[in-house]
Amino acid sequence: MHSIDKDYIRNAIRTVPDWPQKGVMFRDITTIFQDAKALRGFLDALIQRYMGRDLKFVAGLDARGFLIGVTIAYGLNLPFVPIRKKGKLPYKTISRSYELEYGQETIEIHIDACKPGDRCIVVDDLIATGGTMLAACDLLKELQAEIVEVAAIVDLPDLGGSKKIRDKGYPVFAICEFEGE
Repeated sequence: MHSIDKDYIRNAIRTVPDWPQKGVMFRDITTIFQDAKALRGFLDALIQRYMGRDLKFVAGLDARGFLIGVTIAYGLNLPFVPIRKKGKLPYKTISRSYELEYGQETIEIHIDACKPGDRCIVVDDLIATGGTMLAACDLLKELQAEIVEVAAIVDLPDLGGSKKIRDKGYPVFAICEFEGE
């Protein structure tokens, strides 16, 4: 298993206070993409984690989950399934609406994105309230996929998202977390 320096990755994440609204400590993962050691470290760790897990595809959430997910899919020699914001996919879709920290959103997936029983992981950059990830899992379950795990770079456990996801029966893995900050 790939050894990862979680503290290095955590320290590579920029914190932006009061964005997008007062009182929010925004965890900006774009700085990880500017740090070759952090970028390679977290991607290698995720690829190693999912090798040999009999996965059929990797699903990623719009938009940063695309960057992470497609790279993991490439590393595992698997297809990538995008889960997009409403109105962005050109073919027939199913959709789910969910609550965000700052409002409401809807995501969609193509109806032919996978086959019943296909095993997958679902990736995004961050787990906050869990709404986006749970909506994505609901979409995949409707298509009868089997979700092996959900993964993110960052978990914000104080916001309760990872607990909600686990309570729904989905294992959660995050490279690092920011708690009580």
